[in-house]
Amino acid sequence: MIKKLIRQMLAAQILSALTVSLCLLIDNIMIGQFLGNKAIAAYGLANPLLLLIGALGTMLSAGAQVTCSRSLGRGLQEETNKGYSSALAIGAAISIVFVTVVLLLNDPLARLLGGGRDPELFANTRDYLIGFVIGAPASMGALILVPFLQMAGKSNLLIAAVLGMTVSDVAFDLLNVLVFHGGMFGMGLASSLSYYVAVVVGSTYFLSKKCVFRFSRQGIGKAKIREILVGGVPSLFSMAASVILVYVMNQLILRSNTGSAGVTAFTVISTLGGASNCISTGMNGVALTLTGILYNEEDRNGLKHLLTYLLKISAFLGIAVGILLFAFAPLLAGLFIKTAGPTKDLAVYGLRIYAPGLAFCCMICALKGIYQGTNRPGLTEIVCLGEGAVMPILAAVVMQWIQGTRGLWLYFSGGETLMILFILAVVAVMTKRNPLRSENILLLRPDFGVTEENMMEMDVRTMDDVITASVASGKFCREHGQPVRVSNHVALCVEEIARNVVQHGFQDGKYHSLSIRLQHKDGRWILRFRDNGTSFDPVSYVPASDDPASGMGIRLVMRMADEVRYTYSMSLNNLTVIFREQPEKRTDAAPKTA
Repeated sequence: MIKKLIRQMLAAQILSALTVSLCLLIDNIMIGQFLGNKAIAAYGLANPLLLLIGALGTMLSAGAQVTCSRSLGRGLQEETNKGYSSALAIGAAISIVFVTVVLLLNDPLARLLGGGRDPELFANTRDYLIGFVIGAPASMGALILVPFLQMAGKSNLLIAAVLGMTVSDVAFDLLNVLVFHGGMFGMGLASSLSYYVAVVVGSTYFLSKKCVFRFSRQGIGKAKIREILVGGVPSLFSMAASVILVYVMNQLILRSNTGSAGVTAFTVISTLGGASNCISTGMNGVALTLTGILYNEEDRNGLKHLLTYLLKISAFLGIAVGILLFAFAPLLAGLFIKTAGPTKDLAVYGLRIYAPGLAFCCMICALKGIYQGTNRPGLTEIVCLGEGAVMPILAAVVMQWIQGTRGLWLYFSGGETLMILFILAVVAVMTKRNPLRSENILLLRPDFGVTEENMMEMDVRTMDDVITASVASGKFCREHGQPVRVSNHVALCVEEIARNVVQHGFQDGKYHSLSIRLQHKDGRWILRFRDNGTSFDPVSYVPASDDPASGMGIRLVMRMADEVRYTYSMSLNNLTVIFREQPEKRTDAAPKTA
């Protein structure tokens, strides 16, 4: 079930990651085809500021993802609603400040970014900033809404929003260059308008009665905002590092013998690289969401399986995309640079040097999501800063010293290689064990989760499986010293809940599965049911039904259990039922004496 869920989520996350990079990619192609190489260089100089608004939006998106996946893992819907409300509020506030600053200070910002050396370069940089910043609220809003669409299982709507944004961006770009002739300002404005299209499409769910999230002004609180910001700091580090990297690389190239032509080539490389890295961004989002849920369930085995599968699929996708990027580098560079020459040759060379680093990049992004989801913010921030700026800049400076200007293009592949070696070294030092084993890479504390002898996992698809699981769970409790009463309660709970799921949730003809995990920890027996059948909340069903005879098995479970929690997230029903441990009564009392 987890593997299927990962594949579904990954496709949607990759597409959602395109909400920023796809518009930038389209803009850059249009700029190259209609406005020329110097306009591409201006776009490249403006890129750090564009990445900054993306960084702030990604921070809030990741923070909301961490915060709300944890509350969903604990079955706390009200806390999730507070996270939703607070994320939207802080996103609106940041957007307003960002737009105001850029509109008031566009001239000095264009000079600071490097446009002051050439009047045409300066004007193009400034105009694009003004046009693009108008869409900052929509750009940020789109990023914030992504994790909530994922948690609600609305991947199709997410895909529709991305497609709407893409089509509208192409249309607005063509109108700008063929009809209105708005130059770089028009190109930036076209992107802005397309972001608003994406938000309008995505918002149809959040404005509907079926939305599982509820916005309220009362739900906005300082504590929740702080939790979101703290949770999103590692992602902010990652994006802020990208801002630093692009700015430093632009300055290094401007001071080399390639000048603005080199900036043009680097802009092509970083734009195509950014589109390719949507896979790694999507991998990070999937890892972050699923890790947050599994970590709060203290599912050690689930985390190990998640890590292993994510690393395998990361390596595969990274290598596959890297091969495509290497093979089609001349064709891809030609989308931006029309005429053959040194600038295009430099772009092709840089793309082919960039390609080998994609596999390590995808794997590192999966690890960042896992470390962030397992509450290791310090390590996550170090990895984000190291991968995003320190290691690539180090690789660029060293290789430029060795090979000259062409050595700069090794910044990405060299930086990713250095970063993966750094992570393995950290794992080896912290665990004093083999850093290549998934159990050690996770860096979980020794008392995390439960040992295998105190946990049982079962998969149910048929009524025969229901009976088997019920008998096995009762036997498991008795073998762990529980009296017959508690063992029977657990077995009956498994039978009633699993039977209800199979009978009523698996009747649509599709492939379904129910995962049951029973664990014993801290004096409690914890049952977790997770299925991909029809949405059904047994906690709300009992008080909502007027018929006392309706759902008698569920009512019985509710009375027997000490605690019951339900959430519906990522198109999965998640039910947790908790029984308190009861010591076995002694039956070997000493015989009475006369």
